[in-house]
Amino acid sequence: MTLNGKHALVTGGGTGIGLAIARALAAGGAQVTITGRRQEVLDEVAGPGLTGLAMDVRDEGDVVAKIEAAVAARGPVQICVANAGIAEGRALHKTSLEMWRNIMATNLDGAFLTIRESLASMRQTDWGRVLTISSIAGLRGLKGAAGYTASKHGVIGLTRALSEDYIGTPFTFNAICPGYVDTPIVSRNVDSIAQRAGVSEEKARDMMVSANRHNRLIAPEEVAAAAMWLVGPGSESVNGQCIEIAGGQS
Repeated sequence: MTLNGKHALVTGGGTGIGLAIARALAAGGAQVTITGRRQEVLDEVAGPGLTGLAMDVRDEGDVVAKIEAAVAARGPVQICVANAGIAEGRALHKTSLEMWRNIMATNLDGAFLTIRESLASMRQTDWGRVLTISSIAGLRGLKGAAGYTASKHGVIGLTRALSEDYIGTPFTFNAICPGYVDTPIVSRNVDSIAQRAGVSEEKARDMMVSANRHNRLIAPEEVAAAAMWLVGPGSESVNGQCIEIAGGQS
């Protein structure tokens, strides 16, 4: 099986994990639509096999219109990577409803809308792969981040339910659950953790590194390699699974 001629959609594809996956898919022959809220960020990384399309996963109308446009331009979505997300941590008693809803709208509603609209065209084909990017926080509680943890647990629940809905069909649904990955999100969280914990930025970074069992940050390309396996030959029976990439058992 080759990815030549396959249309892949990667949300949050302008940076970090999403960009690494998008580049790997394009290198494998796919035509990849990368989305994000800022067109200028997407334009900076667009190139052969990569087309940027500004889209806000929180906005149902925008998701419907933009995925419809992507399908019209590059054919049915046969690889859907619901990656767009935000990582914000705050004690529950300090979490406003506005913050909670923004996390859910981005991480969970965004995955739901992206997958729903991608399936509209995928279901008309004879092969498809849906990958959600959850987190180790989707498998266990993450201290000081109840909203983020709940959203990522929800992403896994959505993925597992869809795998049951489509079991026996040529479509599979799997979640990738990374630990701390060396991305701009981690860099931004260094400041946040340092302020909340009253520690230096170096100490804050060490706290994230030590949360990975092998005591190093994970490269985005490691997550992309797992994604490529899940869309590649021999993965047909991997369905409804949570693939941990965290340097060891959680």
